[in-house]
Amino acid sequence: MNRLLIVGILIISTVPVDAQRQQQNVVKLKEDARNAVGIIGADKGKTQTYCQVVDLLGRADQEKDKKKTKALSQRINQLQKKLGPEFVVLQNILADIDLKSPDGREIALIIQSLNQSCPE
Repeated sequence: MNRLLIVGILIISTVPVDAQRQQQNVVKLKEDARNAVGIIGADKGKTQTYCQVVDLLGRADQEKDKKKTKALSQRINQLQKKLGPEFVVLQNILADIDLKSPDGREIALIIQSLNQSCPE
């Protein structure tokens, strides 16, 4: 009985620590997203390159021809290298977040704010 009680107390006491850790991760992801967006947005060349990547991603998503998709993918990879580590940060953040959660949507909006710099 004592072991069961101790295990129960340990489980209950670790939940707030885990929730706090998740909250810290969300805060860090938001900060990282803002920093990366700020760096890309402050550099006109990087902003133009970012817009090209977004455009090519949209076209690659709609393309039916595998050869054209591969060519677009190669061009996207070249442009991503020009953007540097900030773009990698954004990609990693998008891979880590749950877009259905309020925090995930907020982070996605931070990143999406870069799209306002792109011509339609």
